[in-house]
Amino acid sequence: MPYSFFAMVDRMKYINRWALMRNSMSENICEHSHQVAVIAHALALIGNKKFNKSYNAERAAMLALYHDTTEVITGDMPTPVKYFNDDIKRAYKDIEKNASLRLLSLLPEEFRADYEPLFLKQEGDAELWKLVKGADKLSALIKCIEEDRAGNKEFSKALESQRKIISDIDSPEVKYFCDNFLEAYSLTLDEHTK
Repeated sequence: MPYSFFAMVDRMKYINRWALMRNSMSENICEHSHQVAVIAHALALIGNKKFNKSYNAERAAMLALYHDTTEVITGDMPTPVKYFNDDIKRAYKDIEKNASLRLLSLLPEEFRADYEPLFLKQEGDAELWKLVKGADKLSALIKCIEEDRAGNKEFSKALESQRKIISDIDSPEVKYFCDNFLEAYSLTLDEHTK
């Protein structure tokens, strides 16, 4: 019997984000997860080098890489719906957990324990999940910056909202990333290569 886990993970490329908004360029959860993994890895390294932390940067990247994988089963629930009230938020968390268990069941038994900590939150990963959450929010801000640069006024309010969300995050790693790397996302290719 063929196991479907990796084929299902590969379907992340079919799940588009920002479904309620007109996009000048589409973004799927596969692309998004890669970006979040790159940023989460960077945040962990920033924490280690600048703030005397001892994060496992590779683990942060792996958690980020799989953080939205359940959406191949659930779809991408728009944020205003997902967090509309506590009842919906709790119900969606249950749906995500069931989707995680379903995906894990698509692996041979001998591999499930290896993937389970990427899908079911482990107590020891709480600090890394904060980095992933920060990276996820930075990715949303970057999307808004890109759409704004493309002249898409649909993202004007979202850009304001995402900037506020980022400024409210209590994370020296996120602040450092913003202070040192975020501005470059507004540059043109020629400006990057000068």
